[in-house]
Amino acid sequence: MKQFDVAIIGSGLAGLTTALQLAEKLRVVVICKRSVSENASRWAQGGIAAVRDPADTVAEHVEDTLIAGGGLCEKEAVQFILENASDAIDWLVEQGVPFSREDDPTQFTDLNGFHLTREGGHSHRRILHVADATGDAVQTALEAKVKNHPNIELYEHHMVIDLITGERLGQTDAGVLGAYVLDENSGRVTTLACPYIVLACGGAGKVYNYTTNPDTATGDGIAMAWRAGCRVANMEFIQFHPTCLYHPYAKSFLITEAVRGEGGLLKLPDGTRFMLDHDERAELAPRDVVARAIDFEMKKRGLDCVHLDISHEPADKLKAHFPNIYQRCLELGIDITKEPIPVVPAAHYTCGGVVTDHSARTDIPGLYAVGETAYTGLHGANRLASNSLLECVVMGKAASQDILTRPRKEAIALPEWDESRVTDPDEEVVIAHNWDELRLTMWNYVGIVRTGKRLERAQHRIHLLREEITEYYSHFRVGRDLLELRNLVDVADLIVTSALSRKESRGLHFSSDYKDTLPKAFPTVMTRTRKK
Repeated sequence: MKQFDVAIIGSGLAGLTTALQLAEKLRVVVICKRSVSENASRWAQGGIAAVRDPADTVAEHVEDTLIAGGGLCEKEAVQFILENASDAIDWLVEQGVPFSREDDPTQFTDLNGFHLTREGGHSHRRILHVADATGDAVQTALEAKVKNHPNIELYEHHMVIDLITGERLGQTDAGVLGAYVLDENSGRVTTLACPYIVLACGGAGKVYNYTTNPDTATGDGIAMAWRAGCRVANMEFIQFHPTCLYHPYAKSFLITEAVRGEGGLLKLPDGTRFMLDHDERAELAPRDVVARAIDFEMKKRGLDCVHLDISHEPADKLKAHFPNIYQRCLELGIDITKEPIPVVPAAHYTCGGVVTDHSARTDIPGLYAVGETAYTGLHGANRLASNSLLECVVMGKAASQDILTRPRKEAIALPEWDESRVTDPDEEVVIAHNWDELRLTMWNYVGIVRTGKRLERAQHRIHLLREEITEYYSHFRVGRDLLELRNLVDVADLIVTSALSRKESRGLHFSSDYKDTLPKAFPTVMTRTRKK
């Protein structure tokens, strides 16, 4: 058994922020399924939203967020996170994040000379960025500090199987006590004793067949918290990014929202613009509107993709603002300075998650959730672009501050992982088959546009798959693929159950059976029924 003051599950921006804030006073372990560098934060291209322009206000940022959220944002959470946005930027600058600057102060900069871009749904330029690879720059800066911190230990290629709670051990009021962790290198399961655990596991994009997310995004934190007894909310609201590069040799390559913010136009293959037919804001409409418009045009016309054209802008500007997109597209034979980019929507962001308060606390004492794993109330029915990385920093700091005010607790002895009644897997093709079937089911039946019949079919298949997965889990030694599949089937069920319960269309949830938006609606909050 190994002991730490705090365990952080996940190595994205939310997890590393929390670790660095805690490590001056506590002994911290950061647990990563793969390497510390493999996470969704690193893939983020656009930037981080914060009010830095004197002509902009927090009140306007709040209003933009509430509008994008379709009436389901929790205003107090929105206010809290956005009020702390500028401080979050300052902290990242202190950590060495090299946000893009502009030499000409008349060209959309803040008072420190940082360039501000604009994305869909924002009424002002308020996106700080590092060219078109903000996530990579932020992660690089924070990872260097984490790796060199004497109070932080990294467990790479380790996967948490399940949380150990007091209720699991018959100690109802004890809260979280630790976790069982699979060491993928040795295949052994370690018992981790820890009085405070932070879930920073990212989202669940891999539950869909097509996603902009990395392979790590399998809903682990949401599934573990749900099994442990936490409430989960708004899982029907899965954001599909409108513009994922469509190319046979490009896996999940995102074309950032900022391309449209800087003048990119969506067109049909014959060059005709179509967004004005769907929304007066055209290309700058929120992501859910743009994704549905593209989905509609593709289905109506039998298209494999649509085109995003920014070739009318100066070539030097495109190379400076979007160097990674320019280079990646060029490698695939697409010169964005001369021709449009073929794009399709893909599952991108999980707006729902584990219910938390403003200190990132869940329903279980000692257990916290931050980043895409959490439901804070910020995103509502649709996430406003570039609010997510901001949420990671603000809520990571909030979680750490709350933990530091708590009494320091000693870890207690916990039961070891029991493998006495399982054997090595006989046919792992079962895992691969179920993995593929689950993701295709979700893509075909629980996508951008939904119907009750499709959702019921999906739920039926998911329940059958869960029975097979549970039986397999009960009889064979665990591996990463099995654990991820187990988490994905739980998350898929949560998404479908939430979608079936919403009898309206709102934000990211669009139902052909209930096309109207109700005058008043509430978050979909699910509570696990405990077995007696």
